Amino acid sequence: MKIALDMMGGDFAPLEAIKGVCDYLSSTPDPAHILMIGDETQLQPLIQQYQPAPGRFTVIHAPQVIGMHEHPTKALKEKQQSSIAIGFHLLATGKADALISAGNTGAMLVGALYSIKPIEGVTRPTIGAYMPHENGELGLLLDAGINADCKPENLEQFAILGSLFVQKVWNRPNPKVGLLNIGEEEGKGNLLAQATYPLLKENKLINFIGNVEGRDVFLDKADVIVCEGFTGNVMLKMAESIHDIVKRRNIHDDYFDRFEFEKYGGVPVLGVNKPVIIGHGISTAPAFKNMILLSQKIIDIDLIASIKSSFKKDA
Repeated sequence: MKIALDMMGGDFAPLEAIKGVCDYLSSTPDPAHILMIGDETQLQPLIQQYQPAPGRFTVIHAPQVIGMHEHPTKALKEKQQSSIAIGFHLLATGKADALISAGNTGAMLVGALYSIKPIEGVTRPTIGAYMPHENGELGLLLDAGINADCKPENLEQFAILGSLFVQKVWNRPNPKVGLLNIGEEEGKGNLLAQATYPLLKENKLINFIGNVEGRDVFLDKADVIVCEGFTGNVMLKMAESIHDIVKRRNIHDDYFDRFEFEKYGGVPVLGVNKPVIIGHGISTAPAFKNMILLSQKIIDIDLIASIKSSFKKDA
């Protein structure tokens, strides 16, 4: 198993990426081989300093970096020797089994869509956001921002993709799916919600429990909550602001501590043909370690095969 890691992506690259790799290799019983993609002149001194497990990694030189604010499509086209572009080349040619980056999110999404491509039958891949539940579990809210405008069929597919992730990765046999709405009753909401409800209700691949409201997002009412990306991103940024306020006010609480994104690392792009994991731009070593662990699990359980099976035309 080979996992490609963009060592140059993120505000604290490549130092925190190196530290995360070292933590992963030293604490994982049977670690994957890590392909460190980045500028060798910056990586080699850090490798000498932190000394990751020999034979467990390979450095792949990438002299260019796609900045956080560069135009994704333009940057990928013009910077083909960047760490992200090389990572997608390795993934597309089968030389890597997964790709991780905390760099330019847009470039990662463009690469996933046009280099790895959506799974047949998936009209729009999605990314989710992890929502801590009061009972100690996690919920998955999707879409979290890449699909601001959606059709009912898109939300139905998000429900299937989210259910498969929660079932396979989080080991919950029959995850509950809710539709984010302004009321619990069937028939509530805007035109999108009203048209989506019957699709989810009739879909045999999911365990649809009906509408859920904003007050239910942090409770255990649903394991998967679907909405279009505009609303999902608002919810995500609200959750992040809660964590920021709690930290500023020096409040110590086990529940609010679980809003710390580094505990989970990153989120997968669900619906594309290879595992692609996107991390937060301010990721530090624990986040990089957890992104590698998530990638390893997705490969081990072959989540992509499960998604492909669910989206076969005769499924």
